Amino acid sequence: MRKGWTTGACAAAGVHAAYSALLTGRFPDPVTIRLPKGQEPSFPLSEKHLDISRATVGIIKDAGDDPDVTDGARIVVTVVTAPEGTGVRFRAGAGVGTVTRPGLELSIGEPAINAAPRRMMEDIVASLAAAHGASGDVEITVSIPGGEALAEKTTNGRLGIVGGLSILGTTGIVIPYSCSSWIHSIHRGIDVARASGLDHVAASTGRTSEAAVSEMYGLDMVALIDMGDFAGGTLKYLRRHPVPWLTLAGGFAKIAKLAAGHLDLHSSRSSVDLEALGESFAALGAPAKALAAVKGARTAAEILALARSNHVPLADKVARNARAVALATLAGGIDVDVVIFDRKGELIGHAGP
Repeated sequence: MRKGWTTGACAAAGVHAAYSALLTGRFPDPVTIRLPKGQEPSFPLSEKHLDISRATVGIIKDAGDDPDVTDGARIVVTVVTAPEGTGVRFRAGAGVGTVTRPGLELSIGEPAINAAPRRMMEDIVASLAAAHGASGDVEITVSIPGGEALAEKTTNGRLGIVGGLSILGTTGIVIPYSCSSWIHSIHRGIDVARASGLDHVAASTGRTSEAAVSEMYGLDMVALIDMGDFAGGTLKYLRRHPVPWLTLAGGFAKIAKLAAGHLDLHSSRSSVDLEALGESFAALGAPAKALAAVKGARTAAEILALARSNHVPLADKVARNARAVALATLAGGIDVDVVIFDRKGELIGHAGP
């Protein structure tokens, strides 16, 4: 599949084009930059404006074949010459967020332009300044028109990034369906919760379970981690960055996968062990007629329906097994409970304190 470029790479290319224009009077178009791992992509400019001390360029982000929320967004960079000795300063323009909570790699009040893109832009400024005998003192403003609306589709709000999107990217390259941005959001969510002093976080596989566990425990948005299918990524990060109490919340089938030892819960990478569910059903004393029906079941939902109609606490058993897997992965130091909800958000299984 076709790879794309991060918002950070687009912003860095914008800095290169805009600062080059300030130094030479001409915009390189397309503009070529060197990424941290040596790739040299070129970016056509969608707009360009120049006066004595200010240059602005626009670059349309191409995320390749990845369904990135910012694919097609316009990344606008303005570079302004600054007083000598002030260095490189960053500003959040319209559609780029500002950090309002502790726990991220940026201080409160800083524009949400992450460290790796900042380094790329600073290196570009230093290189161009050295080549043209300039001081390299500039103010860089990054904007994304419409970014505030796009940010509502991301986890920025719960991370305390308000007013728009983040400028992201470690390598500058978007790998289609790599899910790296989702895992990045999980990690930053845990960081923010820890920095906020929370002693309880809840990681959920979906919106229904998240809403239900939030209501169940009265949790603030900062305590909610949108884990999705990435149970392993969540648990392994918590092992290195623990909180006192973790609740894992999800539907029956997803938690059944975790109970069987799967840490990636996506349907393409793990499946429900129906035979194991049947064995658990039998071990809990299910009636013979129900056991016969379980043997013909093709989905976890069918087995769950049989368990509930026969008053067999199968969901509790699955929650206990999932809790055991989570505790083993965390390797101590964190108290864990597991809650299972049905499609209506009703609690059907629970294990742990």
